[in-house]
Amino acid sequence: MPDTFTLIKNRTEPRLGQPERTLATVGSARPTWVIAVLAGVLIFTTVVDVLGNLLVIISVFRNRKLRNSGNVFVVSLAFADLVAAFYPYPLVLHALFHDGWALGNTQCMVSGFLMGLSVIGSIFNITGIAVNRYCYICHSFSYSRLYSYRNTMLFVALIWLLTIVAIVPNFFVGSLRYDPRVYSCTFAQNVSSSYTVAVVVVHFLVPIAVVTFCYLRIWVLVIQVRRKVKAEESPRLRPSDLRNFITMFVVFVLFAICWAPLNLIGLAVAIDPSHVAPRIPEWLFVVSYFMAYFNSCLNAIIYGLLNKNFRNEYKRIISSVWVTRLFVTETSRAATDGRSMKSKQSPPPPLNNNESDRDRINKI
Repeated sequence: MPDTFTLIKNRTEPRLGQPERTLATVGSARPTWVIAVLAGVLIFTTVVDVLGNLLVIISVFRNRKLRNSGNVFVVSLAFADLVAAFYPYPLVLHALFHDGWALGNTQCMVSGFLMGLSVIGSIFNITGIAVNRYCYICHSFSYSRLYSYRNTMLFVALIWLLTIVAIVPNFFVGSLRYDPRVYSCTFAQNVSSSYTVAVVVVHFLVPIAVVTFCYLRIWVLVIQVRRKVKAEESPRLRPSDLRNFITMFVVFVLFAICWAPLNLIGLAVAIDPSHVAPRIPEWLFVVSYFMAYFNSCLNAIIYGLLNKNFRNEYKRIISSVWVTRLFVTETSRAATDGRSMKSKQSPPPPLNNNESDRDRINKI
């Protein structure tokens, strides 16, 4: 009769098929230095992600020049990137030093849900930013009406509602599983071919197509204005508008570069999971996975490099934090020194019956 520990373990562990068992064996045979490098990448991504995206959010709330409808989507994207900084790491740290397969289904589902919020939320917000920039530059006369404060908040709420709706089917298909190659619960590409194709199309290809269309139209208009082909008909582009567009275009390009390999692998696996999946080199999948999640810490850096308003606000925030830290340190040090001086002061010597006040003062 099996003992209680065995029964509990059997209930909490995911059921593994042959492909998963093979992956578990492969993932557990890595050299220590490889695990250390992967852990270092995760830690670096987490630190830069948290600090950078917090700077973005604080900058928009502090600077009036940054408080506009377009940057509401930027703040929403920063929140999505912040989720990416937290969802895999408790599981990763557990898996690096323990048996990852001992993690419960509930933990895996929660981690997978957070992953979906980050990944799908990011691509949908990037799509929202592209549509916003397209309306602002190509349809400037109706932009104020389309992107009033109320409408902008509704658009952002719609993005997150669609994000949650897009995550829900994973719980019914059972596609969120622990993958020992990346020490995390993630989307399993070999669970269902049709569902994997649907995910890649809906979550990546369609948004990329929409964003590409918007930015191509903007580029065409920019070229026309620059060459003065339609000088009278085309709206005037301010240099700041062009810089903002270029910034968001670079954000989109980096997102596409970072996420394309993982999605292409997913499509290849979906064609024939039993034959293609074992032939995907482990290093290729791992590099693709870490490229995708490294993207979450890049946006804040791009804003700082290409957008003057963000860069100046970054400097002001860091300076204020540094000055506050110095003030607290100096205040604490002055208080400590004051207490030390008080403790070192010796009391005046007692008066002698035979000595005058002048003699006592001279002694002191």
